[in-house]
Amino acid sequence: MERIKATYYIETPFEPEKAAEVLAGEQSSGTFIAVPGETEELKQRFAARVEKVTPLETVSTPAIPGATSSSGKYHRAEIVVSWSIENFGYNLPVLTSTLQGNLYEIRQFTGLKLMDIELPPSYAKQYKGPAFGISGCRQLTNVQNRPLIGTIIKPSIGLTPQQTAEMVKTLAGAGIDFVKDDELLSSSANSNFNDRVDAIMKVINDHAGATGKKVMYAFNISGETDEMLQRYEYIVKSGGTCAMVSINSVGMAGVKKICDQRQLAIHAHRNGWGMLTRHPLLGIDFKAYQKLWRVAGVDQLHVNGIQNKFWESDDSVVASIKACLQPFYDHESLLPVVSSGQWGGQAPETWRRTHTTDLLYMAGGGIMAHPMGAAAGVVALQQAWQAAVDGLSVEEAAAKYKEFAESVKQFGKKQ
Repeated sequence: MERIKATYYIETPFEPEKAAEVLAGEQSSGTFIAVPGETEELKQRFAARVEKVTPLETVSTPAIPGATSSSGKYHRAEIVVSWSIENFGYNLPVLTSTLQGNLYEIRQFTGLKLMDIELPPSYAKQYKGPAFGISGCRQLTNVQNRPLIGTIIKPSIGLTPQQTAEMVKTLAGAGIDFVKDDELLSSSANSNFNDRVDAIMKVINDHAGATGKKVMYAFNISGETDEMLQRYEYIVKSGGTCAMVSINSVGMAGVKKICDQRQLAIHAHRNGWGMLTRHPLLGIDFKAYQKLWRVAGVDQLHVNGIQNKFWESDDSVVASIKACLQPFYDHESLLPVVSSGQWGGQAPETWRRTHTTDLLYMAGGGIMAHPMGAAAGVVALQQAWQAAVDGLSVEEAAAKYKEFAESVKQFGKKQ
């Protein structure tokens, strides 16, 4: 019988092997005491197994509250635990509950983080993965051999549908590939969802008719499941190509329901991500996180950006980009969405660290606040990436490209 394996980084005042056994019992057939019906036959079939324990460092201060160490020592280790697929079959919410549910409550741990997941081959047949992924998003936007250049509508909330559409018109004229709603906006008092779709898609469809290029706009459909499906269908009928979902807010079942429609590219916004991963010994690592959402079927997933405005390190961002690009079954590859305080000045370092242009490179203020206007902001980003791939430094690119040079004056001093 196939098994699913999970790797955890743990800290415990007890022997790591014993703490791992507690986790395995709590997350499968066992509880804190033997109960009637927990036969050897049942345990043999359904109990989780501790596959491996690799001791790491020992520390004197616990990472998070838990049991107190009588010796004053807290042991860290990497553990691998496995479950039979019979425990949950192909039920993603129950799988998620098993891998990252009550185990975080176990007092034997003063630190626990899900680092990676190994899913069995049958999942490749049961789940189709992204409907579009990198290749499909490139086809929809007619962009090859460079990153997709995108932006976020700013101000995040407060603009009317017509004001938003006017901004999209300017951006489309400048050659933008992708625009999205901010995660704070879905349907507000002065920007009804359907009205916003009508205004924006008229601009996008008119532009496509005139130029042959259809800008991808990610409308934020996040909401109750029935509401999301209604909004999804409205986008399809209006000629749109993309919907955005706040995946941590909507949840696994809701996201999969949307992805299963397979008519629009799904832009997965991970807002709330810091809550899940910012502590080094609590939550989930991106390597494991992105696998769950790939199985659910999202096409694009946020990874933060080099020299970003948030807390995440460049090393972490690079690892996240590489995780998205790593082959996963025979599914379409996941398009990494680079964002958070980005402008053209980070392009050379992003290229140097990743050597890929399979990115959706997002700049909000980096485009909208360009001193020559939003249109020049789009051009500056295109110039920055061309320069990066050509091996030019920021200074060399500024000497070559006027719009990028203005970006350096505007944003460079803030780095």
